[in-house]
Amino acid sequence: MANLLIELKDNVAWVRINRPDKLNALNRETLLELHSAFQSLSIHPQVRIIVLTGSGPKAFVAGADIAEMNGLSAIEARDFSKLGQNLMLSIEQCGKPVIAMINGFALGGGLELAMACAIRVAASTAKLGQPEVNLGLIPGFGGSQRLVRLCGKAIALDLCLSGQPIDAARALAVNLVTRVHAPEALEEETEKLATHIASLAPLALRGVLDCIRYGAEATLDVGLDYESQMFGLMFATEDMRTGTDAFLKRQPAVFAGK
Repeated sequence: MANLLIELKDNVAWVRINRPDKLNALNRETLLELHSAFQSLSIHPQVRIIVLTGSGPKAFVAGADIAEMNGLSAIEARDFSKLGQNLMLSIEQCGKPVIAMINGFALGGGLELAMACAIRVAASTAKLGQPEVNLGLIPGFGGSQRLVRLCGKAIALDLCLSGQPIDAARALAVNLVTRVHAPEALEEETEKLATHIASLAPLALRGVLDCIRYGAEATLDVGLDYESQMFGLMFATEDMRTGTDAFLKRQPAVFAGK
């Protein structure tokens, strides 16, 4: 893929958007490549977790490709928005945890991409924001919706109306990211986290993803019922027996994902 670098380390897939000269901006080609990559990785038998990041020292993704967007008609812009939204949904629903390793600017479409991931780990030097109003636009890849769900209405309004970025410390304080590391330690710490999660039971990980994603959009009683159904389903897996037996024998568990 021309705009992506994909590397598999044991059970961890590393996906790097590789347009550093454009600060990894999301053009149509890159969106399509990402969608194809996540479709493939979601069913890859060796992949248990995915790390998504940007190439180069400056940016995770600095936004959508403005040069490409500038020439779009209203109908083409709507279709471009839908293309981006479908990618974000495919990341959320791929069935495997995805970590966004935010190594620099995560602005506009870049922040929207990060918000579609299950976990966001940022360098202390990262800047995050939804600056679309500065261009006479609004977020188009789901930013106005995921920000509300992650951080609440007040923060979503602040970021989207001001168009001003925030630093990693502020992003951590408002729950936009969950972990912050020094730039020189970011990849090592992210790899430790990814390797740890990859060692856990894949079906249980998927169950957690489904419960939280589904429950966040449901009433409490519906979410609790879904959790009970998923909890019971885990008892039909070999991994549950492996995990409980290992615990009782005080041995490390090795999960097969069955």
